Amino acid sequence: MLNFNDIMETITMIQEENLDIRTITMGISLLDCADSDIDRSCEKVYKKIYEKAKDLVKTGEAIERKYKIPIVNKRISVTPISMLVAVSGGDPVKYALTLDRVAKDVGVNFIGGFSALVQKGFSAGDRELIEAIPRALAATDFVCSSVNIGSTKAGINMDAVKIMGNVVREAAELTKERQCVGAAKLVVFCNAPEDNPFMAGAFHGVGEPDVVLNVGVSGPGVVRAALAKLPDDAPLNEVAELIKKTAFKITRMGQLVGAEASRMLGVPFGIIDLSLAPTPAVGDSVAHILEEIGLEQCGTHGTTAALAMLNDAVKKGGVMASSSVGGLSGAFIPVTEDAGMIAAARSGVLSIEKLEAMTAVCSVGLDMIVIPGETPAETISAIIADEAAIGMVNSKTTAVRVIPAIGLKEGEELDFGGLLGSGPIMKIRSQSSAKMINRGGRIPAPMQSLKN
Repeated sequence: MLNFNDIMETITMIQEENLDIRTITMGISLLDCADSDIDRSCEKVYKKIYEKAKDLVKTGEAIERKYKIPIVNKRISVTPISMLVAVSGGDPVKYALTLDRVAKDVGVNFIGGFSALVQKGFSAGDRELIEAIPRALAATDFVCSSVNIGSTKAGINMDAVKIMGNVVREAAELTKERQCVGAAKLVVFCNAPEDNPFMAGAFHGVGEPDVVLNVGVSGPGVVRAALAKLPDDAPLNEVAELIKKTAFKITRMGQLVGAEASRMLGVPFGIIDLSLAPTPAVGDSVAHILEEIGLEQCGTHGTTAALAMLNDAVKKGGVMASSSVGGLSGAFIPVTEDAGMIAAARSGVLSIEKLEAMTAVCSVGLDMIVIPGETPAETISAIIADEAAIGMVNSKTTAVRVIPAIGLKEGEELDFGGLLGSGPIMKIRSQSSAKMINRGGRIPAPMQSLKN
């Protein structure tokens, strides 16, 4: 029996508290599209993706109408393209253009997987793809790229870290007339998951099925609204319990949508990623949840502790609601995509150093942070190395998505518009890390890697 109060509560969550399904992402293996001729390989790639995903958007819209649940994004993730480049050779940008064309033709918002996994070294196709990333992102509208440069088991590939500093800068420079958006579509990972449905870091891992459907839910506004009803003197264990119960409700809705989409498309249901993913919309902010817990502003002392509690409670509630929780799952802190984070960064309360501390206890890492356009490539590489070290030592996923705002300086603003939002250009330390970065080599795996 459906409970009337539960129905009304869900309606309120959707209409007033920004509850939505952030994405349904179809993962598609392209291993059977490999060919020694790059043009034939691109033809196979287009044909397979179109065949599998042609009804994805239509299905998502049908579910929206049936259940009155907003599904904000419909996306595709594919096998890391470096694996196809290893077989075909040729210019990897051809693959990016093919991915962009099929994304437009099936109507999805983004397609991820122009990616390489180099945590332990470079294999055939990896360097070629990585060096092509700036051109690929400049030449396409819907393609997203990621590179995994480290893991708890392998350590950190510092040669790749050095290269990625240059790649991030070049991606920004080649798209400087479009708010440096190329860098906003590029993520550098440590411990990248194979089933992440969120962009820009989504790719379809080699351990995944041929085709699978993954769902990303979100609801920062719902969590904040629930906390606003608690007394100011409610102990933190009660706060955590309420967050857990709210995450349970959010995840159950994602489970419903994922199962229905899987049935309609005839595709296996993979995972629910229950990350709290904010948007610039008022009332849809992770920072505002932390402030509702009791901080005057996100970034002040106590922020890391509050975020750790939030992240843990969200995961506990989600695991209770679904046996298929995966992806990243937790709380995202992308600066330009979160109204509260934007305000905290503008006021100077939230620094990049505080964000780095926060990433030790939440999902992903330094995300959508705008830095001065003159920032040297070696400094970008050092930021990547610091974040990768947090992920490596703590056996968790971390990532870096920073945007050098070419031609702009600290204190100015970069405005992407839409879901990517806007934000102030944050202060970066001026002291050089070039000597360390130019050493290259590999940071060995920590003792946690020896668990077999």
